[in-house]
Amino acid sequence: MYITWLGQSCFKLQDKIGSDGVTLVTDPYSDDIGLKMPRFEADIVTVSHSHHDHNNIGALRGNPFIIDTAGEYETKGVFVEGVEAWHDAAEGKERGKNIIYRIEMEDISITHLGDLGHILDTKQLEKLEGTNILLIPVGGKYTINAAKAVEVISQIEPRIVIPMHYKVPGLKIDLDGVEKFIKELGLKPRQEEKLKILKKDLPQEDMELVVLEL
Repeated sequence: MYITWLGQSCFKLQDKIGSDGVTLVTDPYSDDIGLKMPRFEADIVTVSHSHHDHNNIGALRGNPFIIDTAGEYETKGVFVEGVEAWHDAAEGKERGKNIIYRIEMEDISITHLGDLGHILDTKQLEKLEGTNILLIPVGGKYTINAAKAVEVISQIEPRIVIPMHYKVPGLKIDLDGVEKFIKELGLKPRQEEKLKILKKDLPQEDMELVVLEL
């Protein structure tokens, strides 16, 4: 499968490249955040919460299957489970709800934490057990910060970690850069334009940090 980062919390996940492949998009954003959301056809879209930098479904072409609530879904051979969480550490009193999505595609389990604002509880962790690839916010301010992200990683224990929702050139939202998280995690990152991965290629011993380019 292929994982491409489009900025903020938006990823394009594909089982294969080409018209016969399935494309899932997470948290498409509005152009007013300073980044340009690419226009392409999607089969499935997940929305973690209703803020404008996460819910611009109209930017995508086609007639995608939209998932924006917790629960279990299956379409086009892709299984998705939405897990309720919070956008802050005060059970939603500051920024409301957030949905974590666990996506099973090509026999790989990918967890997208959305705008997670807290450490996970036992019930949430049970739903995320066996996560292979973790897409985690690290920029702080509106989500968990670098230190809390490291805590959540140690809770989930994925094979590959991909950071998201951090400061990049052009972004108008005030977030920390990825460097703080890299230092906090203490792993040397592997830079990739897009991640191409098969189940058999997942690291078995040490966890890997992959930083995707915009």
